[in-house]
Amino acid sequence: MWSAHHIAWLLLLTIGITALYEVGHIAFHIPWLPVSVIGTAVAFYVGFKNNQAYDRMWEARKIWGGIVNASRTWGMMVDGFVSKHHQAKESREDTSDDLKSIKQRLVYRHIGWMYAHRRQLLQPTSWEHISQGGGVARWADINQRRLGVGLVQEESEQVNLGDFIPKEEIDDLMNAKNTATQIINAQSRDLQRLYEKGMIDDFRHMEMANLLKEFYTLQGKNERIKKFPLPRQYANLSRYFVGIFILLLPFSMIPELISIGSWGVWLAAPITALIGWVYVMMEVTGDYTENPFQGMANDIPMLSLCRTIEIDLREMLRETDLPPAIEAKRGVLM
Repeated sequence: MWSAHHIAWLLLLTIGITALYEVGHIAFHIPWLPVSVIGTAVAFYVGFKNNQAYDRMWEARKIWGGIVNASRTWGMMVDGFVSKHHQAKESREDTSDDLKSIKQRLVYRHIGWMYAHRRQLLQPTSWEHISQGGGVARWADINQRRLGVGLVQEESEQVNLGDFIPKEEIDDLMNAKNTATQIINAQSRDLQRLYEKGMIDDFRHMEMANLLKEFYTLQGKNERIKKFPLPRQYANLSRYFVGIFILLLPFSMIPELISIGSWGVWLAAPITALIGWVYVMMEVTGDYTENPFQGMANDIPMLSLCRTIEIDLREMLRETDLPPAIEAKRGVLM
Protein backbone atom coordinates (compact mmCIF):
# COMPACT_ATOMS: atom_id res chain seq x y z
CA MET A 1 0.00 0.00 0.00
CA TRP A 2 2.83 2.40 0.86
CA SER A 3 4.64 1.91 -2.44
CA ALA A 4 2.14 0.59 -5.02
CA HIS A 5 1.16 4.01 -6.38
CA HIS A 6 4.83 5.02 -6.59
CA ILE A 7 5.60 1.94 -8.67
CA ALA A 8 2.63 2.75 -10.92
CA TRP A 9 3.58 6.35 -11.74
CA LEU A 10 7.26 5.52 -12.15
CA LEU A 11 6.44 2.74 -14.64
CA LEU A 12 4.08 5.01 -16.57
CA LEU A 13 6.74 7.73 -16.68
CA THR A 14 9.55 5.44 -17.84
CA ILE A 15 7.38 3.56 -20.36
CA GLY A 16 6.28 6.86 -21.88
CA ILE A 17 9.82 8.20 -22.18
CA THR A 18 11.03 4.87 -23.60
CA ALA A 19 8.32 5.01 -26.25
CA LEU A 20 9.31 8.57 -27.18
CA TYR A 21 12.92 7.47 -27.61
CA GLU A 22 11.83 4.54 -29.79
CA VAL A 23 9.75 6.63 -32.19
CA GLY A 24 12.47 9.27 -32.37
CA HIS A 25 10.68 12.17 -30.65
CA ILE A 26 13.51 12.38 -28.10
CA ALA A 27 17.12 12.16 -29.27
CA PHE A 28 19.28 13.75 -26.61
CA HIS A 29 21.19 11.69 -24.04
CA ILE A 30 22.48 12.89 -20.69
CA PRO A 31 25.84 11.21 -19.91
CA TRP A 32 25.65 8.76 -17.02
CA LEU A 33 28.57 10.24 -15.06
CA PRO A 34 26.91 13.49 -13.88
CA VAL A 35 23.66 11.67 -13.14
CA SER A 36 25.49 9.03 -11.08
CA VAL A 37 27.30 11.76 -9.13
CA ILE A 38 23.95 13.41 -8.35
CA GLY A 39 22.50 10.04 -7.37
CA THR A 40 25.36 9.37 -4.97
CA ALA A 41 25.00 12.80 -3.36
CA VAL A 42 21.24 12.33 -3.00
CA ALA A 43 21.73 8.89 -1.44
CA PHE A 44 24.08 10.38 1.19
CA TYR A 45 21.67 13.22 1.96
CA VAL A 46 18.60 10.98 2.20
CA GLY A 47 20.59 8.46 4.24
CA PHE A 48 21.49 11.16 6.76
CA LYS A 49 17.84 12.19 7.01
CA ASN A 50 16.75 8.60 7.54
CA ASN A 51 19.33 8.10 10.28
CA GLN A 52 18.00 11.14 12.13
CA ALA A 53 14.39 10.05 11.62
CA TYR A 54 15.17 6.59 12.97
CA ASP A 55 16.90 8.14 15.99
CA ARG A 56 13.72 10.08 16.76
CA MET A 57 11.63 6.93 16.46
CA TRP A 58 13.99 4.83 18.57
CA GLU A 59 14.29 7.52 21.24
CA ALA A 60 10.49 7.68 21.47
CA ARG A 61 10.33 3.90 21.90
CA LYS A 62 12.96 4.02 24.65
CA ILE A 63 11.01 6.76 26.43
CA TRP A 64 7.87 4.65 26.38
CA GLY A 65 9.92 1.72 27.64
CA GLY A 66 10.91 3.95 30.54
CA ILE A 67 7.24 4.76 31.18
CA VAL A 68 6.45 1.04 31.30
CA ASN A 69 9.21 0.33 33.81
CA ALA A 70 8.54 3.37 35.99
CA SER A 71 4.79 2.65 35.99
CA ARG A 72 5.35 -0.86 37.32
CA THR A 73 7.61 0.61 39.98
CA TRP A 74 4.84 3.07 40.89
CA GLY A 75 2.37 0.21 41.30
CA MET A 76 4.85 -1.66 43.49
CA MET A 77 5.45 1.41 45.67
CA VAL A 78 1.75 2.16 46.07
CA ASP A 79 1.11 -1.45 47.04
CA GLY A 80 4.03 -1.69 49.45
CA PHE A 81 4.61 1.82 50.78
CA VAL A 82 1.11 3.10 51.54
CA SER A 83 -0.08 1.63 54.84
CA LYS A 84 -1.42 2.52 58.30
CA HIS A 85 1.65 1.06 59.98
CA HIS A 86 3.44 4.38 60.31
CA GLN A 87 0.26 6.12 61.39
CA ALA A 88 -0.15 3.78 64.32
CA LYS A 89 3.56 3.89 65.12
CA GLU A 90 3.60 7.66 65.32
CA SER A 91 0.31 7.76 67.26
CA ARG A 92 -1.35 9.94 64.67
CA GLU A 93 -5.10 10.33 64.54
CA ASP A 94 -6.63 7.41 62.69
CA THR A 95 -8.43 7.98 59.42
CA SER A 96 -11.62 6.48 58.10
CA ASP A 97 -10.18 6.27 54.58
CA ASP A 98 -10.14 2.74 53.31
CA LEU A 99 -6.59 1.64 52.47
CA LYS A 100 -7.68 -0.30 49.42
CA SER A 101 -9.53 2.68 47.95
CA ILE A 102 -6.48 4.91 48.53
CA LYS A 103 -4.23 2.53 46.63
CA GLN A 104 -6.77 2.19 43.86
CA ARG A 105 -7.05 5.97 43.58
CA LEU A 106 -3.28 6.39 43.20
CA VAL A 107 -2.98 3.58 40.66
CA TYR A 108 -6.05 4.54 38.65
CA ARG A 109 -5.00 8.18 38.50
CA HIS A 110 -1.68 7.05 37.04
CA ILE A 111 -3.47 4.95 34.41
CA GLY A 112 -5.47 8.06 33.54
CA TRP A 113 -2.21 9.98 33.16
CA MET A 114 -0.91 7.48 30.60
CA TYR A 115 -4.05 7.65 28.46
CA ALA A 116 -4.16 11.44 28.74
CA HIS A 117 -0.51 11.66 27.70
CA ARG A 118 -1.16 9.40 24.70
CA ARG A 119 -4.17 11.49 23.67
CA GLN A 120 -2.11 14.69 23.80
CA LEU A 121 0.71 13.16 21.75
CA LEU A 122 -1.77 12.24 19.01
CA GLN A 123 -2.90 15.84 18.55
CA PRO A 124 -1.61 16.77 15.05
CA THR A 125 1.03 19.44 14.59
CA SER A 126 1.31 21.71 11.55
CA TRP A 127 4.22 19.76 10.03
CA GLU A 128 2.68 16.29 10.26
CA HIS A 129 1.14 14.74 7.16
CA ILE A 130 -2.48 14.99 8.32
CA SER A 131 -2.10 18.79 8.65
CA GLN A 132 -0.61 19.38 5.22
CA GLY A 133 -2.69 20.40 2.23
CA GLY A 134 -3.96 18.60 -0.83
CA GLY A 135 -3.22 15.00 -1.60
CA VAL A 136 -0.72 14.61 1.23
CA ALA A 137 -3.39 15.25 3.88
CA ARG A 138 -5.93 13.05 2.09
CA TRP A 139 -3.46 10.19 1.80
CA ALA A 140 -2.48 10.59 5.47
CA ASP A 141 -6.14 10.47 6.45
CA ILE A 142 -6.61 7.25 4.48
CA ASN A 143 -3.53 5.74 6.11
CA GLN A 144 -4.72 6.73 9.58
CA ARG A 145 -8.12 5.15 9.02
CA ARG A 146 -6.93 1.98 7.28
CA LEU A 147 -3.52 1.37 8.81
CA GLY A 148 -3.33 3.65 11.84
CA VAL A 149 -5.37 4.87 14.76
CA GLY A 150 -8.56 3.99 12.88
CA LEU A 151 -7.74 0.31 13.41
CA VAL A 152 -8.17 0.72 17.17
CA GLN A 153 -10.98 3.27 17.16
CA GLU A 154 -13.27 0.96 19.10
CA GLU A 155 -10.64 0.25 21.75
CA SER A 156 -9.73 3.94 22.00
CA GLU A 157 -13.36 4.93 22.53
CA GLN A 158 -13.54 2.52 25.46
CA VAL A 159 -10.90 4.58 27.28
CA ASN A 160 -12.72 7.12 29.42
CA LEU A 161 -10.59 9.21 31.76
CA GLY A 162 -13.59 9.48 34.06
CA ASP A 163 -13.14 5.78 34.83
CA PHE A 164 -9.69 6.47 36.30
CA ILE A 165 -9.76 10.02 37.69
CA PRO A 166 -11.70 10.82 40.90
CA LYS A 167 -15.03 12.50 40.13
CA GLU A 168 -14.17 15.59 42.13
CA GLU A 169 -11.04 16.16 40.00
CA ILE A 170 -12.11 15.21 36.49
CA ASP A 171 -13.63 18.54 35.42
CA ASP A 172 -10.64 20.64 36.49
CA LEU A 173 -8.15 18.21 34.97
CA MET A 174 -9.94 17.89 31.64
CA ASN A 175 -10.15 21.68 31.32
CA ALA A 176 -6.43 22.14 32.00
CA LYS A 177 -4.18 23.19 29.11
CA ASN A 178 -1.96 20.18 29.80
CA THR A 179 -4.10 17.50 31.45
CA ALA A 180 -1.27 14.99 31.85
CA THR A 181 0.88 17.53 33.72
CA GLN A 182 -1.92 18.37 36.13
CA ILE A 183 -2.67 14.69 36.81
CA ILE A 184 0.89 14.16 38.05
CA ASN A 185 0.55 17.27 40.20
CA ALA A 186 -2.67 15.84 41.64
CA GLN A 187 -0.73 12.71 42.51
CA SER A 188 1.82 14.84 44.35
CA ARG A 189 -0.88 16.61 46.37
CA ASP A 190 -2.42 13.25 47.25
CA LEU A 191 0.94 11.92 48.46
CA GLN A 192 1.39 15.02 50.60
CA ARG A 193 -2.00 14.45 52.27
CA LEU A 194 -1.11 10.80 52.95
CA TYR A 195 2.22 11.87 54.40
CA GLU A 196 0.50 14.35 56.71
CA LYS A 197 -1.85 11.58 57.86
CA GLY A 198 1.09 9.33 58.62
CA MET A 199 0.28 6.74 55.95
CA ILE A 200 3.68 7.22 54.27
CA ASP A 201 6.89 7.89 56.15
CA ASP A 202 9.32 10.62 55.12
CA PHE A 203 11.73 8.40 53.17
CA ARG A 204 8.99 6.59 51.23
CA HIS A 205 7.24 9.87 50.46
CA MET A 206 10.48 11.20 49.01
CA GLU A 207 10.99 8.05 46.90
CA MET A 208 7.47 8.24 45.45
CA ALA A 209 7.84 11.97 44.79
CA ASN A 210 11.07 11.25 42.89
CA LEU A 211 9.19 8.73 40.78
CA LEU A 212 6.59 11.39 39.93
CA LYS A 213 9.51 13.60 38.88
CA GLU A 214 10.64 10.77 36.57
CA PHE A 215 7.20 10.70 34.97
CA TYR A 216 7.49 14.43 34.30
CA THR A 217 10.91 13.84 32.73
CA LEU A 218 9.61 11.09 30.45
CA GLN A 219 6.56 13.14 29.51
CA GLY A 220 8.75 16.12 28.68
CA LYS A 221 10.99 14.01 26.45
CA ASN A 222 7.99 12.81 24.46
CA GLU A 223 6.69 16.36 24.18
CA ARG A 224 10.07 17.52 22.88
CA ILE A 225 9.93 14.98 20.05
CA LYS A 226 6.30 15.85 19.32
CA LYS A 227 6.69 19.62 19.36
CA PHE A 228 10.08 20.00 17.71
CA PRO A 229 10.19 18.55 14.18
CA LEU A 230 13.12 17.22 12.24
CA PRO A 231 14.68 20.46 10.89
CA ARG A 232 12.83 21.43 7.73
CA GLN A 233 16.01 21.90 5.69
CA TYR A 234 16.61 18.16 6.01
CA ALA A 235 12.98 17.05 5.92
CA ASN A 236 12.01 18.99 2.76
CA LEU A 237 15.14 19.44 0.65
CA SER A 238 15.73 15.71 0.35
CA ARG A 239 12.37 15.43 -1.41
CA TYR A 240 13.42 18.01 -3.98
CA PHE A 241 16.78 16.33 -4.50
CA VAL A 242 15.12 12.94 -5.09
CA GLY A 243 12.75 14.60 -7.55
CA ILE A 244 15.64 16.16 -9.49
CA PHE A 245 17.44 12.80 -9.67
CA ILE A 246 14.33 10.95 -10.89
CA LEU A 247 13.72 13.68 -13.50
CA LEU A 248 17.24 13.26 -14.93
CA LEU A 249 17.50 9.47 -14.56
CA PRO A 250 15.34 8.37 -17.54
CA PHE A 251 17.24 10.59 -20.00
CA SER A 252 20.48 8.87 -19.01
CA MET A 253 19.47 5.30 -18.21
CA ILE A 254 16.90 4.63 -20.95
CA PRO A 255 19.06 5.57 -24.00
CA GLU A 256 21.97 3.72 -22.37
CA LEU A 257 19.93 0.52 -22.22
CA ILE A 258 18.34 0.99 -25.65
CA SER A 259 21.80 1.23 -27.18
CA ILE A 260 22.76 -2.31 -26.14
CA GLY A 261 20.28 -3.97 -28.49
CA SER A 262 16.63 -4.70 -29.18
CA TRP A 263 16.14 -6.51 -25.87
CA GLY A 264 17.45 -3.44 -24.06
CA VAL A 265 14.24 -1.63 -25.00
CA TRP A 266 12.27 -4.07 -22.86
CA LEU A 267 14.62 -3.57 -19.90
CA ALA A 268 14.81 0.23 -20.09
CA ALA A 269 11.47 1.06 -18.48
CA PRO A 270 11.40 -1.49 -15.61
CA ILE A 271 15.07 -1.01 -14.63
CA THR A 272 14.78 2.79 -14.66
CA ALA A 273 11.53 2.58 -12.67
CA LEU A 274 13.16 0.22 -10.16
CA ILE A 275 16.09 2.58 -9.54
CA GLY A 276 13.69 5.50 -9.13
CA TRP A 277 11.49 3.46 -6.79
CA VAL A 278 14.44 2.72 -4.49
CA TYR A 279 15.16 6.44 -4.10
CA VAL A 280 11.50 7.33 -3.66
CA MET A 281 11.03 4.71 -0.95
CA MET A 282 14.17 5.86 0.85
CA GLU A 283 12.62 9.31 0.99
CA VAL A 284 9.14 8.07 1.96
CA THR A 285 10.54 5.83 4.71
CA GLY A 286 12.33 8.71 6.36
CA ASP A 287 9.38 11.04 5.84
CA TYR A 288 6.95 8.71 7.66
CA THR A 289 9.44 7.80 10.41
CA GLU A 290 10.43 11.27 11.61
CA ASN A 291 7.13 11.85 13.48
CA PRO A 292 6.52 8.83 15.76
CA PHE A 293 3.27 10.17 17.26
CA GLN A 294 1.07 10.95 14.24
CA GLY A 295 -1.30 7.97 14.33
CA MET A 296 0.23 6.01 11.44
CA ALA A 297 1.06 2.31 11.12
CA ASN A 298 4.74 2.81 11.95
CA ASP A 299 4.07 4.85 15.11
CA ILE A 300 5.02 3.85 18.63
CA PRO A 301 2.25 1.41 19.74
CA MET A 302 1.16 3.67 22.58
CA LEU A 303 -2.33 2.20 23.08
CA SER A 304 -0.89 -1.30 23.34
CA LEU A 305 1.71 -0.13 25.86
CA CYS A 306 -0.88 1.78 27.91
CA ARG A 307 -3.15 -1.27 28.00
CA THR A 308 -0.25 -3.51 29.05
CA ILE A 309 0.59 -1.19 31.94
CA GLU A 310 -3.08 -0.92 32.91
CA ILE A 311 -3.37 -4.69 33.13
CA ASP A 312 -0.17 -4.99 35.18
CA LEU A 313 -1.17 -2.27 37.66
CA ARG A 314 -4.71 -3.54 38.12
CA GLU A 315 -3.35 -7.01 38.77
CA MET A 316 -1.19 -5.47 41.50
CA LEU A 317 -4.47 -4.31 43.05
CA ARG A 318 -5.59 -7.96 42.84
CA GLU A 319 -8.34 -7.19 40.35
CA THR A 320 -9.56 -9.98 38.10
CA ASP A 321 -11.94 -8.16 35.76
CA LEU A 322 -9.22 -6.91 33.40
CA PRO A 323 -9.47 -5.46 29.90
CA PRO A 324 -8.02 -7.52 27.02
CA ALA A 325 -4.60 -6.72 25.62
CA ILE A 326 -4.49 -4.80 22.34
CA GLU A 327 -3.98 -7.18 19.42
CA ALA A 328 -2.37 -6.42 16.09
CA LYS A 329 -4.81 -5.77 13.24
CA ARG A 330 -3.79 -6.19 9.61
CA GLY A 331 -0.28 -6.74 10.90
CA VAL A 332 -0.24 -3.37 12.68
CA LEU A 333 0.04 -2.89 16.46
CA MET A 334 -1.11 0.53 17.61
